[in-house]
Amino acid sequence: MEFDLENPLENLHSDAVSYLFLIESDHTLSQNHSHTLKARDLDISVRRELLSLIAKLSCTLDPAFSYLATNYLDRFLASQGISQPKSWVLRLIAVSCISLAVKMMRTECSDAQDILNQSDGGIIFETQTVRRMEALILGALQWRMRSITPFSFIPFFIALMGLEGSPMGRVLKNRASEIIFMSQREIRLWEFKPSMTAASALLCASHELFPFQYPSFLKAITESSYVNKESVEQCYKVIQDIAIEEEYESALNGDSRSDTPINVLDHHFLSSESEKTNGITVADSPLRQERDLKRRKITLCGNNPTIHNS
Repeated sequence: MEFDLENPLENLHSDAVSYLFLIESDHTLSQNHSHTLKARDLDISVRRELLSLIAKLSCTLDPAFSYLATNYLDRFLASQGISQPKSWVLRLIAVSCISLAVKMMRTECSDAQDILNQSDGGIIFETQTVRRMEALILGALQWRMRSITPFSFIPFFIALMGLEGSPMGRVLKNRASEIIFMSQREIRLWEFKPSMTAASALLCASHELFPFQYPSFLKAITESSYVNKESVEQCYKVIQDIAIEEEYESALNGDSRSDTPINVLDHHFLSSESEKTNGITVADSPLRQERDLKRRKITLCGNNPTIHNS
């Protein structure tokens, strides 16, 4: 069965959601490893170089491949570490992680050699060498290749917000996916379960795109028995920092999100769906209007979640 980030379980059953929440910790990096990595500049620089290699080697592939490869990499580093961070070793690890991700998703590009041929020259490894490194990575991951990621929980939270199959739900899902993709480099998120990252990304997206509906979305998510309110609040702050940095970088680079797929879809929603949402109001790019002026934080106060400005 082809692996899908949103549907990682091969044999779905009636209680699939409960099972996902139950086993997600098996695919989560330990909080201790996060603190250890922060304290070791060498490990941080090695991870940074590996991420750059993965991004470069997989630039012609769907972002999902890079995301899954990075997931394998981080879990490998948490379990195994790298005793000899030589350039050829790092490249071999990056190639092997991408190769495993490609094989899991079962595309035509199923051989690591195909990935190597897309590179800019560099070191070319024999297939057998790549396979040996793949075996080492698989052992470190305990053969848990169907990674439970934040994408696995997006459909659940969308349904919880009452937006399953709706245009607003599609807009939020797309923007939350963008946030999750760009957040993978942030090691602070290692302290949170994938489900909390998913919930926080959706809340961040809803606060950006639909601020008037944000309190009701926050209430729906935090009242779920699967959600730890304190964890969501802490994770949300990290996600919010990442989103703010993205906006600053875009402004400095002269980029605009106005023509991205998310905003195109949002514009279509504003123009064609405004009369179909039973009075639901959508804000026109509130993030661009407010983000440079102030930062909003959430506070979970029982059944009355509020937003404070600072």
